Amino acid sequence: MTTQKNLLGGPDPTHLPENEEAYRLLVENSLPPAEVVAKFPTFSLAWAMLADDAFEAGRVVESYAYARTGYHRGLDSLRRSGWKGHGPIPWSHRANRGFLRCLAALARAAEAIDEKDEAERCTQFLQDSSAEAYEELKRA
Repeated sequence: MTTQKNLLGGPDPTHLPENEEAYRLLVENSLPPAEVVAKFPTFSLAWAMLADDAFEAGRVVESYAYARTGYHRGLDSLRRSGWKGHGPIPWSHRANRGFLRCLAALARAAEAIDEKDEAERCTQFLQDSSAEAYEELKRA
């Protein structure tokens, strides 16, 4: 992978580490996301999938809880990867997508339970982290 230098002097993009085993369990073995998070609790993509499934089924509070868990596990992973609380988290990097999806799911669920400040904060965080993710996920 090539790393591009940020000519504006801001922080470099953060790329979370891949978890090939968790992806394999989801895709090849077709394990449900709940079983994947039981094996890999830091794998934000499975938390995002749980949040999406719960939201679509009308279980908004459950969706909020799943999204918040994946969001916090993702923040922990970002910090371990050198993220300092701001800077790009590219959607184009597959491993970042779980965190970004959790962030969008948290904004959506917060809006649904009328937690406006949280919804606005998460939406802004998503836009600031990845304009590409924001555009992709606002359509979902």
